Formats: sequence, structure tokens, C-alpha cells
Amino acid sequence: MGIMVRPPRVALALGSGGARGYAHIGAIEVIRERGYEIVDIAGASMGALVGGVHAAGALEPYTAWARSLTQREVLRLLDPSLGAPGAIRAEKILAKVSELLDGAAIEDLPISFTAVATDLLARKEVWFQRGPVDAAIRASIALPTVITPVMINGRLLADGALMNPIPLSATAASQADVTIAVSVSGELPVHNGKVPTQESAAAQPVAEWGDRLRRSAARLVDSDLRRAVVRFLGSARARALAARGSAVEAAEAAAEQVFEQLPTGLRTLDVVELSLDAMQSVVASYRLAGYPPDVLVTVPKSACATLEFHRAAELIDLGRAATSEALDRAVEQGVLPADGTAAGA
Repeated sequence: MGIMVRPPRVALALGSGGARGYAHIGAIEVIRERGYEIVDIAGASMGALVGGVHAAGALEPYTAWARSLTQREVLRLLDPSLGAPGAIRAEKILAKVSELLDGAAIEDLPISFTAVATDLLARKEVWFQRGPVDAAIRASIALPTVITPVMINGRLLADGALMNPIPLSATAASQADVTIAVSVSGELPVHNGKVPTQESAAAQPVAEWGDRLRRSAARLVDSDLRRAVVRFLGSARARALAARGSAVEAAEAAAEQVFEQLPTGLRTLDVVELSLDAMQSVVASYRLAGYPPDVLVTVPKSACATLEFHRAAELIDLGRAATSEALDRAVEQGVLPADGTAAGA
């Protein structure tokens, strides 16, 4: 039998990242435009939403709806939940997704699909590969403290990104020719046995921490940095108080010398989000080390905030640009064929 030429088959892992997940739409568009056939999709959180909608053949109407959303409309859709275990219920958003999915079941989709969630009680990863697509998506997007968790079959389910932010492992059994992972949370740290960063809790000269503070606090207003420096330089006040023999006042002043002022406007939700980001970054890097993709597409975390769902158009374009660049690089490296075809029997 002769050699038959066919499009390369792609297994696609779509990562978490809130509104940045719109970039997955651009990634899928470019992959298809290049002539590749997506045969398997696994997604966590927003990756599960976009991946499930595409697997069900409803990506085009979903994209049109997402592009039409204004900031005011997004605020109405967020559906605040006072007193519930999450800031929003997301029922209005999921109602639109359910309408587009029209009762689709995962096992009946033309593209193999896995939505990843986290069982909070059993503390383990859950893969949805059967049942209603919309229910699987709802479980996968339940970001703790932001979107309320759900109960399915006795499991308390939350965001899949807690256990598997970029679920390549769910595509391991795929018969695809190439695996593509899309991270919408920026460059991931490389964990190769290096020791953690060591830091002293004692106050240090400005020269030793000033540059680091300026880099890590790039998004903070300049006045915050100035106040931190002024607070540090207030050590003279601490010495004066200690000289007067006031142990309590000296201790308070010493604490002020060590701890700089918190960033202006920092909220509890911000701290939770930053904490989850740090944890997911570590988890994702280890997961990718265990299941390395052939192609990794990276969208910067600074692209937008988690709930800026009114910025679909620019994020889709960003996803297109990042995917085009990654695929071009893969072709140059020989990972992908230059003509967009694969040989098959």
C-alpha cells in the first residue's frame, strides 16, 4: 500500500487563566488554519470551557458572543453570590454556554474531550470524559473563592487548575501526531532541583533589596515604593525610642523597620489569586516536565486580569500571534512538517 498524505493530528491541552483563556480561541483558529486536525482536547478551567465548546462544534457562535460583551454586560453576567462559598455563581455565563452546547454529551462529541476538575474532599484530580459537557465545564471553572464549587455524584468539585493547570496528562493516550499545550499564565518556572530562594527576615540595606522590589512591584504605583523606602529609613526613630527605654514602642518601631507598607488597594481576593497563581505555576511546571508537549504556546499573564471578560477581541488576537510564533518555531526546529501534512499508511 502506498503512502497517504494527511493533516497532522493534534492533541491540544488548554490551560487555566480566567479571561486570558480567550487566547485559546485564537490558538485553535491558527492551528486549524495551518491545516492541522485537532483530534483530542483536554482543558482546565477556561481551557475546559473553550475546549468543550470547540469539541461540540459551537466555537464560532461562542466567539461571536464573547466578542460582543461590554464591560457593563460582563458585570451583569458575573452573578454575585452573597453568603455563598464563592464571589460569583457563574450561572448566567453557563446558561449561555449550555444554550450553545444544546445538551451535548462528552461521549458523543466528534472530538475527544476531557474536562479536568478537582475533588476538594478526596484531594484528587477528576477527569470528565462522559456526561453533559456543560456540567463538566461548570465543575472545571470553579476557581476557589471566586466561583462557587459544585457537587456532582457526591464530589465537591472545584477548578481543575488546582491539580493540573495544563492537563497534558489527559491526552497521553491520544493517537495524535503532535501535542500542543497552551499556557495563558505566562512563562512557567523551571524546577530542576535548585534550592528555593533564601531570604533574611532582618532589614537589609536599601542597595540589597531596592532593585528586587522595583522589579517585583512593577505594577504598583511609585508612591508605594517611596513610602517603603521612607519606612525603612525610619530606623532612626526606632533607635531613639529604644534609647528612651520603651520596650513596646521599640518593638513596634522595629517591626515597622522590617515590614514595608502593603501595596495600596490590596484586597483579600488579590492575595488569594496571587497565592493560587504561585501554587499553580509550580504544579504546571512539574506536570509539563512529566508530560512535555511537542509545542508550547505561551501567553503572558500580564495580558489581562482574571475577570476582564470584556476584552475577548484583543486576547483572541494575542492567542493567534503567540500560536503562530510557536508553530513557526516548531517548523524551524523540525518538530512540525513545513507543508502541514503528515505521512500515514
